[in-house]
Amino acid sequence: MGVKPDSWIRTMVARYQMIEPFVDHQVRRGISHGLSSYGYDFRLAPEFHRYQPPDNVVCIDPKTIDPRYFDTEVGTVCELPPGGYCLGRTIEYFRIPRDILTICYGKSTYARCGVVINVTPFEPEWEGFATISIANCSGRPVRLYANEGIGQVIFLAADGACDVSYADRKGKYQAQRAVTPARAD
Repeated sequence: MGVKPDSWIRTMVARYQMIEPFVDHQVRRGISHGLSSYGYDFRLAPEFHRYQPPDNVVCIDPKTIDPRYFDTEVGTVCELPPGGYCLGRTIEYFRIPRDILTICYGKSTYARCGVVINVTPFEPEWEGFATISIANCSGRPVRLYANEGIGQVIFLAADGACDVSYADRKGKYQAQRAVTPARAD
């Protein structure tokens, strides 16, 4: 298994529309995004779903999260309170080849402010807008910027294609078009 370089990413985008929209270079305005040497820096869409349960919710259960507890905010900036979290999504729509697995990391700009970005790996033949969990671990509000970089995806090539892909098993987050809260079905 090996990490794929920028030339491979460009080829896969041209051949399979692996990333749409695709920026074929690193944009250094604001928090950077676009193609890097061995990955792609994806952007945060201007839609934020802040988790704000009522006071009587004492435990968050991933099997029964009530979507009504998310307040949707649309805009170019979102201030995340200390200890708060929200869900966002990528601007980019991804189509992952059958012999590829990805790993996603948060941008260091946010990490240095106490913000943790969590995006699960993109499995072989998964496609969609990625839902991003954004948590503020600092003691102060942190400003999130839409339309700028939020994380990076690294593409790992397997020695061969998997027997059963995410698409084959009809994964529950396949082809998601919007921010998608946890599903236990």
